[in-house]
Amino acid sequence: MRVAAAAGGGARLRALLRARRDTACRAMAGPGPAATAGIIVIGDEILKGHTQDTNSFFMCRRLRSLGVHVARVSVVPDEVDAIAGEVAAFASRFTFVLTSGGVGPTHDDVTFEAVAKAFGERVVPHPELAALVRDVFGETEARRPAMKLARVPESSRLHYGTDQRTGGAFKYPLVSVRNVYIFPGIPALMERALDGLGHLFRSEHTRFHSRAVYVAADEVLIAPVLDQADAAFRGRVSLGSYPDWASNYYRVKLTLDSESEQHLEEAHRFLVEKLPPGVVVPLVTDPVSLAATEVYALAESGSALGQKVAAALRTIEEALDRYSLAQLCVGFNGGKDCTALLHLVHAALERRYPERQEKLQVLYIRTVSPFPELEQFIQATVQRYKIQLCTVEGSIREALVSLKEQQPQLEAVLMGTRRTDPYSRTLTPMCMTDPDWPQYMRVNPLLDWTYRDIWEFLRKLFVPYCILYDKGYTSLGSMANTTKNPALRYTDARGRESYRPAYELENEEEERTARQ
Repeated sequence: MRVAAAAGGGARLRALLRARRDTACRAMAGPGPAATAGIIVIGDEILKGHTQDTNSFFMCRRLRSLGVHVARVSVVPDEVDAIAGEVAAFASRFTFVLTSGGVGPTHDDVTFEAVAKAFGERVVPHPELAALVRDVFGETEARRPAMKLARVPESSRLHYGTDQRTGGAFKYPLVSVRNVYIFPGIPALMERALDGLGHLFRSEHTRFHSRAVYVAADEVLIAPVLDQADAAFRGRVSLGSYPDWASNYYRVKLTLDSESEQHLEEAHRFLVEKLPPGVVVPLVTDPVSLAATEVYALAESGSALGQKVAAALRTIEEALDRYSLAQLCVGFNGGKDCTALLHLVHAALERRYPERQEKLQVLYIRTVSPFPELEQFIQATVQRYKIQLCTVEGSIREALVSLKEQQPQLEAVLMGTRRTDPYSRTLTPMCMTDPDWPQYMRVNPLLDWTYRDIWEFLRKLFVPYCILYDKGYTSLGSMANTTKNPALRYTDARGRESYRPAYELENEEEERTARQ
């Protein structure tokens, strides 16, 4: 909320002096245990599932960066007694209490009243807040709804933070009562307020250190090592274990957190040495932002794969020379080949247009009965690469006819076609569609890549791909015509039928045997 300054420079000067006093008091207190915080999210809409809470996530991350240990997060309804009870309990246990929500002019905005009740105080008009409300809403009557924003617990203090975007002081303050800080529930306002008032919570003598270890093994296999690590470093390092069934590259993420960098490194070495050989994955967690650097480094490496990457990039760059982004799109159905292609095109675009705002257009020809996992992967890819998805249905010919009608400016489609695909043996890197088809330039950077090349490229650069490929599928169509590849089937140690991942297929000629 932007509010014109009615309290004037005097209010901001008093706030500055209070902030300096608070900082000085914390400095004189000297080293000690890390400051703690409890977060109370207030709102029926959260408990009913009408609104997703993002405020507690933001608060936890920001407070941790300030050296504050968040010990508890609670969600309570818009009820005075429920809020008051939680505030009183948290205030007695934690260094700071941060509330979110329940501040406003309506009947269910009861946070000020509840905090007052938690400390046995009255709710009274605050003259500075009343002046601000009058300035914003033009209201002077005490009973008007907007004036509810000016009625706060009688011991309230006002904090005028600094706007991180402008460097100027906030013109509307945050209200606190003792160690309770009352934040708005609107995420944008809450985030702006917390960013601008970080000095209230910053611990000068506490810093948290973190490391992650990614493990390509199930928790059951590594549990004994985790027990040993927990016993060896308990009280010095916090160890967390989090399975991830959606990752292509690891099964468990281990987190290490400590106030001591030395203890953290000791625990990390302990884990790496004790875990079974080969299960620790040197994961690149954000391959998209590194695409230009990593892809072009591979192209210049001189390796067999690097030479194919270099050739593919030359074809992509030729297309970018001939066509503008508005005239190009990438064919993308969530399969492994077009996933590799998209990563290559993204790398080329980042290299050529590092400051571009225009989104790459991607064409998804949706089949009948698509796999849900495939659809989820496509949507995740849209977010990951920040691309513009155009979805059309029908056969390829029908889809291209529809595309020509919807986007007549498009002239070229980059495709993940390989020579081993049906009807593709005689294609060239750049060729027009057949005369009786809608006329597009087909750009085929991957024509001479093999099945193994695709998988080596994806996994070498840690590019995310559809999870179905880790479950025995080697070629993806629709649910009606695609099954797991029997060449990957095996019986595990417990006698259960299972499937190896697609990148372990030994005979490339069996890639499409599970497609009908």
